[in-house]
Amino acid sequence: MMLSAFLEFAMLFAFGFSWPFAILKTWRTKRVDGKSPAFMAIVLVGYVCGIAAHLVEGTKLWLCLVYLADMALVSTDLALYFHYSRRNAQLAHGGK
Repeated sequence: MMLSAFLEFAMLFAFGFSWPFAILKTWRTKRVDGKSPAFMAIVLVGYVCGIAAHLVEGTKLWLCLVYLADMALVSTDLALYFHYSRRNAQLAHGGK
């Protein structure tokens, strides 16, 4: 494996490693205070650009799978954000 591929994998792994903890915290607390949907959307765009770069170059395509795994985690956190922010807004206004 080339050093650049290993370093890119390490970066993706480090970023991806943090998301399950964020997802678990959101799921347990059912609160999204301090989370930014714009930040998560920007991260997703960055991952799409990383995938596109590998597809254009035709190299290290296996890294696309790591990008996709990270995207799935960020997307899960983003979905929880919208679910709980809507739910908490309804509860604050006397809804169920």
